[in-house]
Amino acid sequence: MQASKFTEAQKAFILKLGEQGTPVAEICRKAGICQATDFNWKKKYSGLLPDEMRRLKAPEDENTRLKKIVADLTLDREMLQDVILRKL
Repeated sequence: MQASKFTEAQKAFILKLGEQGTPVAEICRKAGICQATDFNWKKKYSGLLPDEMRRLKAPEDENTRLKKIVADLTLDREMLQDVILRKL
């Protein structure tokens, strides 16, 4: 998955513009995002401050890191079992 080119502060600013009544089409055009991205950000980050957004993202990053570790360990286990079966 591609990392976002927007910081949490930028996302919060863009969402704040929408809350102040600026039309979504104008916000998206100025920010260079599509309306679907704006909608997804609203759904995910609505009402959060940039610090709270970072705290929300931290468990997601940790989960991704742990999934990679599990995948590596699973491959190692399968390779070792394959070696054991070949020796028998």
